[in-house]
Amino acid sequence: MKIIRANKRHINQVATLFDAYRKFYQQAPNLQKATDFIHERITRSESVVFLALSSEGKPIGFTQLYPSFTSVGMKRLWILNDLFVHPDFRKQGVGEALMNKAKDWATAKAAKRLFLQTAVDNTQAQQLYERLGYIQDTHSYYYELEL
Repeated sequence: MKIIRANKRHINQVATLFDAYRKFYQQAPNLQKATDFIHERITRSESVVFLALSSEGKPIGFTQLYPSFTSVGMKRLWILNDLFVHPDFRKQGVGEALMNKAKDWATAKAAKRLFLQTAVDNTQAQQLYERLGYIQDTHSYYYELEL
């Protein structure tokens, strides 16, 4: 397995995985919209996408990071917004390798923290995050406003 930073040449590979990721979260499949979304993020440098490739070069997983800041800490932080591993390649260390690549990226960029959220019922992912040292926030509430 090899993990690379995705660029314009990898948009279709990432988009296929991104569409499958969205289906995992009960969204209707739409490969064209997924491709357009990933194309915009990569070409506008609005996110950083790491792509896991099998030894044969097949795309098997990805993670997408968005930049933000902590005002109190006065430093950059990265939001690990998406993590997906193709079902055929789960439990083979792909997710962990992608998470470690994200951590290395954030560390190299002198970030204060790496932040993520996951569904309450995504216990498999929660086990990975906790094993890698992520701590569940118990002192803040998160609110959202649908627009």
